[in-house]
Amino acid sequence: MRAWCNDGSGPAVLLCNGLGAPAAAWPQVTGRDSGFRVVSWDHRGLSGSERPADPARVRVEDHAADARAVLDAFDLPSAAVVGWSLGVNVAFELALEQPGRVRAVLAVAGVPGGSSTSVFGPYGVPRRWRPAAGRLGSALLPAVGPLLPVLLAGLPPWQRLASLPALLGPAREAAHPGPLVEVLREFARHDWGWYRHLALAVAEHAPLDLAPVRCPVTFVAGSHDTLVDVADVRAAARAVAGARLRVLAGTHFVPLQYPQVMAAELRALLARAPGAG
Repeated sequence: MRAWCNDGSGPAVLLCNGLGAPAAAWPQVTGRDSGFRVVSWDHRGLSGSERPADPARVRVEDHAADARAVLDAFDLPSAAVVGWSLGVNVAFELALEQPGRVRAVLAVAGVPGGSSTSVFGPYGVPRRWRPAAGRLGSALLPAVGPLLPVLLAGLPPWQRLASLPALLGPAREAAHPGPLVEVLREFARHDWGWYRHLALAVAEHAPLDLAPVRCPVTFVAGSHDTLVDVADVRAAARAVAGARLRVLAGTHFVPLQYPQVMAAELRALLARAPGAG
């Protein structure tokens, strides 16, 4: 497994990233001068990490084991945990299994289990049909994923794109097309058959009971997220005592659309964590 650290100084942060997402998805958090010491890893069989000998060992619980291994590798007894998409499942698995190692959780664009019934909420798809719709979407990944390099080949460099006006919503903060293209370029390199295998395993993760979670938690959701129903995020926030919920005018890529907000929410969350100050 390939793990990494940003070599920054400041509070320890374990990044449980979206499936196959690179560090560039968090431009204001993973930089060396961000004010955080961030550690993370590449998911099994993606980017620099090898596939497991047993291809069935790609459950959310297996990713949580990898998260613990990363903390151990960097000699971190505990850390604030940031999760995006799949990473939200992983973050709460870790918080429930080893609460002493999780100072706080920033859960972005994800739900703690039950993701198969959360997809396509903004499109009004009835909940009972969503698992089948999700499986259909996953089945198309091996065909659609390889087209990304073709679609991206004609785009200008991200430095030029970054100077364009906002593409999503009225908020100035949402104008970050350049980093988004860089992340999509990274996604284009994945083996999409294997990626589909991983995505289907995530869909099998059952909803978690969050009542035992005692650390500070902040949920952030995108109002136009096709993969996560905001109603499910609201329900998860209600299940955690004292949890904060923020809904932004964004998509599933809300970490890229609102990078400064992500950093600000993480700092505010750390201020609520045990031992702050």
